[in-house]
Amino acid sequence: MSKMLKVVLIGFAIYAAAAALVLHFYQADPENMSWQERETFNLKQIGRLNLGTPRDDVIRLLGSPDISEAKATDNGEVLILFYRTHHVKSDGITTRDECTPLLFKDGELIAWGADAYSEYQSF
Repeated sequence: MSKMLKVVLIGFAIYAAAAALVLHFYQADPENMSWQERETFNLKQIGRLNLGTPRDDVIRLLGSPDISEAKATDNGEVLILFYRTHHVKSDGITTRDECTPLLFKDGELIAWGADAYSEYQSF
């Protein structure tokens, strides 16, 4: 085997090992992302959520919400966390229409999305 081929193979092996380590150990931090990256990240992660996920797990995954609100009802406490998922207007302010609402009842995820939020408002 020629010396050049050995150098190429060793270089490729080092590159592959470095890429594998980065992919294995890197954890995305929503707090350090640009708003565009965070929208994409939030959208992907919200799509992977399951009903019944604890509120603290969602906050650990997505970071602090952009907007939040809560309401005490006869059936328990309802908390809504809004995470930015789509751009509407370039004004430097994140509004509810740029976010996906996540609804929690007694600390567990019960629904998400605009329709769920509309139903919540009628409680």
